[in-house]
Amino acid sequence: MGKKTSLYACHTKANAKIVDFAGWDMPLNYGSQVEEHHLVRNDAGVFDVSHMTIVDIKGIEATNFLSYMFANNVAKLIPGKALYTCMLNEAGGVIDDLIVYKVEDNFYRTIVNSGTRDKDIAWFKKHAENFEVSLDERTKLAMLAIQGPNARQKLASLIDFKILDLKPFNFIIHDEFLVACTGYTGEDGFEVIVPQDLAEGFWQRLLEAGIKPCGLGARDTLRLEAGFNLYGSDMDENVTPLESNLSWTVSFKPEDRDFIGRKALETQKAAGVEKNLVGLSLEGKGVLRNHQKVYSNGIEQGEITSGSFSPTLGKGIAFARLPKGLPEKCEVDIRGSKVPVKIISLPFVKATKKNENSKTTV
Repeated sequence: MGKKTSLYACHTKANAKIVDFAGWDMPLNYGSQVEEHHLVRNDAGVFDVSHMTIVDIKGIEATNFLSYMFANNVAKLIPGKALYTCMLNEAGGVIDDLIVYKVEDNFYRTIVNSGTRDKDIAWFKKHAENFEVSLDERTKLAMLAIQGPNARQKLASLIDFKILDLKPFNFIIHDEFLVACTGYTGEDGFEVIVPQDLAEGFWQRLLEAGIKPCGLGARDTLRLEAGFNLYGSDMDENVTPLESNLSWTVSFKPEDRDFIGRKALETQKAAGVEKNLVGLSLEGKGVLRNHQKVYSNGIEQGEITSGSFSPTLGKGIAFARLPKGLPEKCEVDIRGSKVPVKIISLPFVKATKKNENSKTTV
């Protein structure tokens, strides 16, 4: 038996298929993964993401601490804004990707992946010894992701504070709710952090407003279509952000900001990044899967890091880490047969154009 979120009883009551995810018993789907995928693309769905780890960082050196810990520049944040970034080791490898929220001066909240919880907290603690900061893992909070082109209107009808004009990477704190315009689906939407004792009631109100529950299966195909990396598949401690289509998350300015992994990234950048994460679109029938080999001119060039069938496009899509400069047409080995694929620009699917704030992030 794995760990359970405060909404576990809601999932079993809804006949969810429960699977192990990073030691947590989580809903894979509530009947049809494909239907849940289309629901988020066309209307609004809610995901229980309470398995994610929430860590608050406070102290007079909190900004300096996180500026050193993260590859993106936390110092540019103002209260009410969030930032997507990677946390690196000295070699530039990705320890984790995360979102950091600036709540107020000297107070930040970070959301890290559940599968990397232990090593992330150990890494925080190791380096916090050199700064005047405190770390607080918020184990009594729950987190829900309300996603889809109608998520904004439906959520706004349930809460008594303004979110209709909330822009991506911005958030509001009202009483005990933190509502952030972020997500992992590529659609407009919000991630809401609430106390655990309020989570079940809030979940029920969302369902009554016509926001249906969705599981981790749909969340994975949605994020793949949106071009969002999955830690442990598309990146890990053995690859850098520059090799993972995440160069935009690395801030080399100001030049005097020292962050863990900076020297390694500067060396790699100066030498030229040889490989990058790209999108693959299957030209024929079939499904692209993780670890299938990719060939160009009969020579193996790399392998798929994430692959699946795209419900929106009706064909196989994938990420693969490949050498730069390959021709657009390649092949993937599917059970011994070389099947043609095409290297394409990400994302595979753009957000549904419902309003000007339709872009979200991981």
